[in-house]
Amino acid sequence: MTRTPGARWAPVLALLLAVAGCSTVPSSSAAVQITQAPSRPAETVGIEPLSPEPGATPEEIVRGFIDAAASARPGHPVAREHLAPEAAGTWSDEASITVLSPDYATVATQADAVTLSANPVGTVDPRGVFTVGGTGVFTRQFNLEQVDGEWRITDPPDGLIILQPDFERLYVERDAFFLDPTGQRVVPDPRLMIKGDAQPTALIQRVLDGPSGAIAAGVRNPLNGAQLRSAVTVDGQSAVVDLTALTADPAPVLSEICAQIVWTLEPLRIRTVEIRVDGEPVDIAGIPAEQTVEDWAAFAADAVPLDAVGHYVSGGALHTVSTGAPSPGPAGTGVYGLSSAAISADPRTGKLSFLVGVRTDASGATLYAGPYDGGLAPVLTASTLDSPTVASTRSEAWVVRDGTAVVRVPAGAAPQAVNTPTLPGLGRADVLRLSPDGVRAALVVDGPAGRGLYVGTVVRAQGGSVELRDLRDIAPSLSQVVDVTWRDSGNLLVLARNQSDDRVVPYEVGVDGWGLSAVPTAGLPSQPESIAAAPTRQPLVDAGGTVWQLAGGTWVTLVRGAEPLPGTAPFYPL
Repeated sequence: MTRTPGARWAPVLALLLAVAGCSTVPSSSAAVQITQAPSRPAETVGIEPLSPEPGATPEEIVRGFIDAAASARPGHPVAREHLAPEAAGTWSDEASITVLSPDYATVATQADAVTLSANPVGTVDPRGVFTVGGTGVFTRQFNLEQVDGEWRITDPPDGLIILQPDFERLYVERDAFFLDPTGQRVVPDPRLMIKGDAQPTALIQRVLDGPSGAIAAGVRNPLNGAQLRSAVTVDGQSAVVDLTALTADPAPVLSEICAQIVWTLEPLRIRTVEIRVDGEPVDIAGIPAEQTVEDWAAFAADAVPLDAVGHYVSGGALHTVSTGAPSPGPAGTGVYGLSSAAISADPRTGKLSFLVGVRTDASGATLYAGPYDGGLAPVLTASTLDSPTVASTRSEAWVVRDGTAVVRVPAGAAPQAVNTPTLPGLGRADVLRLSPDGVRAALVVDGPAGRGLYVGTVVRAQGGSVELRDLRDIAPSLSQVVDVTWRDSGNLLVLARNQSDDRVVPYEVGVDGWGLSAVPTAGLPSQPESIAAAPTRQPLVDAGGTVWQLAGGTWVTLVRGAEPLPGTAPFYPL
């Protein structure tokens, strides 16, 4: 689930194998000194910056300092050459990273002061967590003094200020994995990390340090309190992870711990992982000493039900995208006059089981619910209801009522309110989509600045109450968002109006706001109105009252070579 801008279209293999058996670990061990993960590789990566030229102007010194951030050498010695002696001795390059657009400007406001201004891309904290920049302009004044006749900066901010192309050359986004509250899925927590041989150790250390603040309340970390006994060792495509300081009885969660580690290391082209506790290999019934993601396929973040064929609505009836045929049961006949729907699968069997659909008419909106191939009953009414959404970890649907209230409808139970403490201050919620793992939700909120894209965390209390917390604007450059869907558990597809030509076009963006990029529109007959996706499945849109799917960078009809099928509101079961 590594993401780089504009290159995230490779499907992820969805594996649905079950793992059974008891777990044991060594019962005792000697105390061991912990080796912390290095934050930077010892070797250099890429092109190293140049030292300041003799006689350089204050503006050239500031620009040279920015350029010198594009170094992988520990301590950034070339950047320090641009600083006055006292500043060079106290400046730390290990604080947050500020990423700026490459078209920045430096202006000498005084003989000994230079102001830097640029469009902000975002910031990266010391744990690698990215926060998207706002729509304003980043400015920073640098003061300088002459040292032996040469201008040098006296007040550099701790951390790095780096241009986006340099940052993308040196850093890559990786996922640290945690567990959803049900223990069914690993959940990605993206981190931006410098490239190099230190990545395996640094990434496992990120897992041990725990989830980022954005999702901490919505996930579990079975590795909480554990430590690395030594650095992760890698030989070819095999790695050894040696842990210590586990809880007194880790056996009940050892499978979860192993799944976390193996799935976290897999994107680093590490095929097999031997996991040890205090120097001794873990012993899990039915699992080899050298573990692979196939051994923990049941925890896959992006597994989808075997029956997860796309659906859409046509003439009030539910249809499938494979042939355009009506779905089984009354919903496929059009008797309910549905305008949108969602389907969840039984987590145990993968069979489509729970159907919800919205009917809208002059009197308002009604939500119907029931078995996928059976009769539906009205469970909720309102003036307006957005299209419903489901996750793969629970048999329940969520919907926004009258733009202000989020309601969840468990299968076979009465609707229940979801507390949304940050929504009232933002605006009206027009779209809500749960992530496949049910830990996050993406929303389109119509507020004072327009229709923005937000992501929040689903927090479930032991008493049964549910909150949708900490809604964060992850794409402030998109002010007229139309629709959103989850490409997978860490990436979103978004329909938004392109300001350059005032057309609605699709975009892709990471759940943290990193890597916003346009998606091809070739083949579409008109502007898309809604979008659907699921892990390993081809994205769907409706455009001009017909349904289209993305294949090889071009939107094509559902049945190759045939006329487009009429329909709207496409979606995938989860």
